[in-house]
Amino acid sequence: MKPFQQFFLAPAALGLLSPLAVQAADLNLAGVNRYAEAEVVDGQEQVTSINQFSDVRPTDWAYQALSNLIERYGCVAGYPNGTYKGGQAMTRYEAAALLNACLDRITEVTDELKRLMKEFEKELAVLRGRVDGLEAKVGELEATQFSTTTKLSGDTVFVLGANSFGGSENLGDRSPDENSKNFGATVFNYDVRLNLSTSFTGKDLLYTRLRSGDFNNSPFSGKPFSLMALDRAFSPSAGPGAVEIDRLYYRFPIGSSFTALIGGRARNTEFLAIRPSFYGGRGTNILDVFTLHGAPGTYNKATGAAFGLMWKQNVKKGNPYFAASTSYIGPSGNEGNPEKGGLFTDGSKGSFTTQIGVAAPQWALAFAWRYGQCGQNFRRGSQFANQNQPCPASGSDDSAYSNNFAVTAAWQPIDSGWVPSISAGWGYNSLTQAGSSEGFDAANNIDASQSWSVGLEWADVFAKGNALGMAVGQPVFATSLRDGNTPQDGNYVWEWWYKFQVTDNISVTPAIFYLSRPDGQFTTSGETNHVFGGLVQTQFKF
Repeated sequence: MKPFQQFFLAPAALGLLSPLAVQAADLNLAGVNRYAEAEVVDGQEQVTSINQFSDVRPTDWAYQALSNLIERYGCVAGYPNGTYKGGQAMTRYEAAALLNACLDRITEVTDELKRLMKEFEKELAVLRGRVDGLEAKVGELEATQFSTTTKLSGDTVFVLGANSFGGSENLGDRSPDENSKNFGATVFNYDVRLNLSTSFTGKDLLYTRLRSGDFNNSPFSGKPFSLMALDRAFSPSAGPGAVEIDRLYYRFPIGSSFTALIGGRARNTEFLAIRPSFYGGRGTNILDVFTLHGAPGTYNKATGAAFGLMWKQNVKKGNPYFAASTSYIGPSGNEGNPEKGGLFTDGSKGSFTTQIGVAAPQWALAFAWRYGQCGQNFRRGSQFANQNQPCPASGSDDSAYSNNFAVTAAWQPIDSGWVPSISAGWGYNSLTQAGSSEGFDAANNIDASQSWSVGLEWADVFAKGNALGMAVGQPVFATSLRDGNTPQDGNYVWEWWYKFQVTDNISVTPAIFYLSRPDGQFTTSGETNHVFGGLVQTQFKF
């Protein structure tokens, strides 16, 4: 049977055709196609006797016509439940399609068939033309398709914004006036991601992400304060506009409960058994610090050569489940010098991250631990906290490492409304510098530090697809110093945003944020400093 005839095959009764005046746009191709696929693929709905229809009776006025079509021509199919639904209406185009489907089965062209073919000549010509056009388009797509195994997706983010610096005037070269002079301009930046998702079995994933941006000299890349950095603020190492491989890893299942990961460039926060937060889950992340779930020491986004294993309990969809994951990330795993890199060496700057927890569609509870070698600092903190996990000086026998812990809890309502989702996290970090202190900078003297954050997010605010959110917290701040001095590293961060979902692929998110005491312990006694920032983030997804 020709392709266009198979496409229109359906349970038609030629004697039931009626001259209904309709337009081609009224044709229910999807319904006709369902019949065709059922017969060709399953072979279960094709009938050989009218008695197979539970809803057709000898008293029906078209009983004999239908019986002839089945027993004489064999071109009638029914529904999977054994019914024919003879009282269901059809358009002239549907009738023409059904007639066309039967022609291939009928060898005897009677006068009645000639009359029907003449009656529906125009409709048959229209349908054949449409199918020929569709076949041509499908052929063109097959010839020019990107890949049979790979899906391309991506997004572009534009950021337009500025920052205002305030506080005391006696902070030397880091005074509010100096910061305004060097970083106070209104800027326009972009961040582009191209995602190549490849699957060879339908269950595995080879993920490659290309990325470019121009945040290298933007204040939103964390200048002059690390806490000013946005989540979407890519700074290519080769300079603004350069395209780099941002992710490259392969995930694959092992049995029914385990998933493994191996890759040349992966991130520890992207291989977690449980996403520990509902905040910012709709592509609305603003400040990078609020993507770290209240524990920048544990969820520090370490990126590099990676190995990981994840287990998830098999339960019925919607039920609570237990899960656990562990991963190793070596940011310098590609280097051959053991003092500067490699895997599982003192110079690899490695991170071992393990998470366990329980989750359900409405809530999540997780505990995580990360062991970090020297050079693996906290993701975000005050300027003082960011400089406190150094590697020892070259040739020194000293060593440095940290143990970082995180507890997170999140809940979201079933339906959108006035009740927001609530996501909270707390982190604790213990730093160890073994050996003498001669190999370390004397300023790096944090013994312990903490952090926390709380995020609220409302879905479908004022219109479906829109969202409103706010978060507050303390990034990593010192709670104990080795020299016995009292820590003065207290700092707070706030952000507020509202996302307008313009179309399914375009969103506009205005946001503001406030940082208090971003210099932390470096702030001169009796002085203060703060930052107020505003921006508009526009995202285009494709």
